[in-house]
Amino acid sequence: MIAGVGQCDQRCPPGEARSPIALFAQSARLAADDAGHGLLGRVDTVATVAIVSWPYPDPSRLVAAELGIEPRRTVLSTTGGNSPQLLLNELGERIRRGDCDTVLLGGAETVHTRWRARREPRTQISWPMDDGPPCTDVVGVEIPGTDDWEMAHQLVAPTMVYPLFETALRAEAGRSVAEHQQAVGALWSHFADVAARNPHAWSRQAYSPSEIVDTSPENRMVVFPYTKRMCANIDVDQSASVLMCSYETARAAGIADDRLVFLHAGADAHDHWWVTTRASLARSVAIGAATHAALDACSLTIDDVARFDLYSCFPAAVQMAMASIGLAGPTAGDNRPLTVTGGLGFAGGPANNYPTHAVAAMTEQLRADPGSVGLTTALGWYATKHSVGVWSTRPPADGYRRVDRAATQAVVDAAPARVAGGAYSGSIDIEATAVVMERDGTPSIGVIAGLAPNGARILATSRDADALTSMCSDPWEGRNVAITTDGSTNVMAG
Repeated sequence: MIAGVGQCDQRCPPGEARSPIALFAQSARLAADDAGHGLLGRVDTVATVAIVSWPYPDPSRLVAAELGIEPRRTVLSTTGGNSPQLLLNELGERIRRGDCDTVLLGGAETVHTRWRARREPRTQISWPMDDGPPCTDVVGVEIPGTDDWEMAHQLVAPTMVYPLFETALRAEAGRSVAEHQQAVGALWSHFADVAARNPHAWSRQAYSPSEIVDTSPENRMVVFPYTKRMCANIDVDQSASVLMCSYETARAAGIADDRLVFLHAGADAHDHWWVTTRASLARSVAIGAATHAALDACSLTIDDVARFDLYSCFPAAVQMAMASIGLAGPTAGDNRPLTVTGGLGFAGGPANNYPTHAVAAMTEQLRADPGSVGLTTALGWYATKHSVGVWSTRPPADGYRRVDRAATQAVVDAAPARVAGGAYSGSIDIEATAVVMERDGTPSIGVIAGLAPNGARILATSRDADALTSMCSDPWEGRNVAITTDGSTNVMAG
């Protein structure tokens, strides 16, 4: 269970900015103040979400030294936005088993400072480096998110992959380009409105649907159909921490029951790993399997949940989660919050650590609504790795339950998959498109995913300006097009 949470950020000239370790230490002290009763001094385990903005072999050791505490063990996550919830699920189980007593878990990112230090006049960052030994207790699996063939077809970053999911969702819904942009704008406006009321959000400005989907000098088209305001914002300096312990430890420390938020159940699973092997680019089997397994473990249903924080790097991720777990959302009359922060586009997307902020915000909201249930989801890579937590101030009747991952994964593994077609010449039916835009608004390259007559998934690229322009105004999903190959990449003919 969680006894204390803390969040902080920094917005200052690069030469005055603190390091990720110092920022993490600040949020840890805020979590300690929130918990009170000297809980920080009882910490025997420090766990850090992998930091991308400044490399450290064992950041937990450095945070502990900054705080003046001497934990028995340090823990580190692998890469992925699922990592904070995965750590919470794993360390919750270790606390239940008695392997540890009190855990400090968190992370920090300083991408905002790093990027500004590279601008003219350049600023030399003098944060300490660390040549100590690497952390040996690493939670998670470190596998790239795309294979060589996918990377050869430009699937090298989230901004390239999630637009494919988005246009596949558009085709599944049977919407025109304009209709789908309006629907996504309405959904994302809900997230921006929550961020506007979140004191810890990086951006606290509410945006209308049109301000989200329409291009402007401040809101350029990045990869169609995504404008800048539809994308996760990694350009932040943010940190969040939580203090976890057993109920017995909290009682012994004198922490009041109304400050405690219990992790009732946690579950983890991954979809078919490579994007090209998934049956549908509009669906995630794993998020539904993990969510329902976690709810089943504590004898709850989706109707029992009062509020959610669905991982929200891009609109497609939220829509896929909603479909997989059975949520209608605010535009269809279900007014339960889909986010308690405002999401990665508005509240901030500090690399792997966003879910720690979501759990901190969920903790505060559950304290204000005693006995209600909250559910947090976390996602890594390209809707690939998923972790889920079920939370409440009400203690779980049978204690914390970590769902057997093998059982949940077996459900996902049994789901239909596709063969990745590789080098291919012939016709395909287009499933999804993504069009990279230059800063002046002209298209530069498009990525096409489609199905060959034998059902194999084919990737191809195009630099045909007329075709790319058309893809930004008319749905190409369902069109039959010709593909040629040179053996190393496929190209749409035309």
